[in-house]
Amino acid sequence: MIHSMTGFGKSVRQLPSKKITIEIKSLNSKSLDLNARIPSNYREKELEMRRLIADNLQRGKVDFNLYIEITGEETTTKVNQGIVREYVQQLMQVFPGQMDEEAAKVEMLKMAVRMPDALKTEKEEIDAAEFGVILEALEEALVQITAFRNQEGEALEKDFRERTATISDLLEKVKAIDPERSEAIRTRLENAVADLKENVDENRFEQELIYYLEKFDITEEKVRLANHLKYFSESLDSDDSNGKKLGFICQEIGREINTIGSKANYAPMQQLVVQMKDELEKIKEQVLNVL
Repeated sequence: MIHSMTGFGKSVRQLPSKKITIEIKSLNSKSLDLNARIPSNYREKELEMRRLIADNLQRGKVDFNLYIEITGEETTTKVNQGIVREYVQQLMQVFPGQMDEEAAKVEMLKMAVRMPDALKTEKEEIDAAEFGVILEALEEALVQITAFRNQEGEALEKDFRERTATISDLLEKVKAIDPERSEAIRTRLENAVADLKENVDENRFEQELIYYLEKFDITEEKVRLANHLKYFSESLDSDDSNGKKLGFICQEIGREINTIGSKANYAPMQQLVVQMKDELEKIKEQVLNVL
C-alpha cells in the first residue's frame, strides 16, 4: 500500500492557564524538509520534537507549528519599573512647565513604555508536566496526519491502477494492429520500388525488406512494456513501495512507449502511443506525491 506525502494534523490541549495548539502540514518533497515554528522558551526541546516528527513522516515538506496561548492571569512579560520611571523624568525635563503636571505624566508614560528596555521578558523554565502534554498533543497530530496521508494514498493507488489498466488496454490495441502495420510497411516499400520502374533482384529485395521490417519490429518493446506495467501494479501492493521506486518504473515504461512510437511508422499506432504517453504523464505527476 502506498502513502501520500500530503496531509494535515491538528491537536489542542487546554491547561489551567494555557492553551496548547499543534498543527502539522506536509506536502511533497524529495527528502524531509522540516520547518518548525515554536516559542523561544521551548527551543531546547526542538531537536526532540523534530526527531519524533522525522521518525513518523520520513519524507515531505513539513510545517510544524506550536502555539501556546496564555489564558490565565500570569505573564512572562513585566514592566521594567525603574527604567520607565527614569524615562518619564527625563521626558518631563524636556518639556518643563508646558502642561498640567498630572496630564504631562500620563503623556510621558505613554511614550516611556514604548522606549527600549521598558518591558522585560523573564525566561520561563520548561515545566516537565507541560512538555509531556505537548508531546501527547504532537503524537495525536502525527496520528491525524498519518491517517490523512493513508486516505490520500488510497485515492492515488486507485488512480494509478485505472491509468495503468488504460495503458494495458492501449497496448493490446497496439498488438492487434501490429500485423496490419507490418503489412502496410511492406506494401509501402514494394510500391516505392515499383515506382522506380527498375528491375530488381527479387532475392536481394526480399532480404532488404526483411532487414527493414526487423528494424521496425516492436515485439521486444511490447513484452517489456507489459512486464513493466505488471511490476508497477505489484509494487503498489508491496510493503516497500515508495514514490522513488514507482518513479523509476515509470521511466522504464516511458522508455518502451517512446521506442514503440519511434518504430511505429504507422499513424493508427502512433495515435495509440500518444494516448499511452498522456496517461503516463498523469501517473508521473501523481507519483511525486507518493511517500
